[in-house]
Amino acid sequence: MTEDELNVAECLDRVRKGDESSVRALMQHLHPLVMKIVRSHRPRRMEEEDLAQMIYTKVFTRLEQYEGKVPFTHWVSRVAVNTCLSAIKAEASRPEWRFADLGEEEQVVVENLAATTDDLDAAHQAGSSELVTKLMETLSPEDRLVLQALHLEGRSVAEIQEMTGWSGALVKVRAFRARHKLRKALKKLLAERSP
Repeated sequence: MTEDELNVAECLDRVRKGDESSVRALMQHLHPLVMKIVRSHRPRRMEEEDLAQMIYTKVFTRLEQYEGKVPFTHWVSRVAVNTCLSAIKAEASRPEWRFADLGEEEQVVVENLAATTDDLDAAHQAGSSELVTKLMETLSPEDRLVLQALHLEGRSVAEIQEMTGWSGALVKVRAFRARHKLRKALKKLLAERSP
């Protein structure tokens, strides 16, 4: 449902009055946005739908906090991102990956990275994606969020500021430090690979 098809302000008024059909319409309207955020920032051990339900619960139980100063979807985005970050923190595990923990394809990727500066061939791209995912899991939720948004989703610093409430300087510093941590984790894997 597009913004034109659903008048969000009117729908919010009806939701506040207890209209269940408006709640369903608003959830249907928000679903693509919420699922996109959940898929980007979901903890490893949590199902997408469970996390989405947590977000909807927070949105509808805290609806009185929405003051209308920003578009409703921006407010929902912030609630969703913060809920995901909280869930990731609650998971409380940021394992360090060792070379021996990697799958066969991932080990080949690390070996290729150590041996050459050439791009990976198509056969090893899946392994490189899995390796990046594992290396990203070693980062804090905030670092993971900023790298995911900047480099994997192609968002601008301004968009990340709006999504998180952080200053532009904080976004840039956090991205710089997160990239440094990723390089350090990769160097550790490369060092373990060497005999």
